[in-house]
Amino acid sequence: IFLPLHGKHQASNAAAALVAVEAFFGEQELDYEAVIAGFASVQSPGRCEVLHRDPTIIIDAAHNPHGVAAIAQTINSEFDLELVIAVVAVLADKDADGILAGLVNSVDYLVITQSNSPRALSADQLSKVASRHFKADQIEVIPDLTAALTFAIEKATLANQINEGVAAVLVTGSVATAGGARGII
Repeated sequence: IFLPLHGKHQASNAAAALVAVEAFFGEQELDYEAVIAGFASVQSPGRCEVLHRDPTIIIDAAHNPHGVAAIAQTINSEFDLELVIAVVAVLADKDADGILAGLVNSVDYLVITQSNSPRALSADQLSKVASRHFKADQIEVIPDLTAALTFAIEKATLANQINEGVAAVLVTGSVATAGGARGII
């Protein structure tokens, strides 16, 4: 069954949904074509959502270490990228340290920013957390989300023009960040 979503976890979620529907209908057999059509048309905005190509821009609303682990694993296994530039903003009541630690093995460069949420962790505070996991030359602090996105997209575009490899922008850290970036892009 074709599932137009990235990430091994999405296949597990789809299987769980199918089992739930089968349990709901009990002995009644599901229409196989309806199941195929349903899964083929599924969307999950803000969850490893590819918004643009050249450069590739991926938005994921991961806002905890578990969510970041899923997007990091997906980036590493399903995308052939040589450079990943993450635009990250986190809410103050979330595990910023765990989120940033989860990005270490899948992100090459961080653009630290903040969302427009009143609960947003300031870019300066988040950059201090980031410095525990990334080198200073891997971190850029741009508090304005629009400016941070512009910087990251331009950096990825330039990398794609200079190198034969593929660069991408990953926007993550909170639902507010994903939603705000989605609206801007």
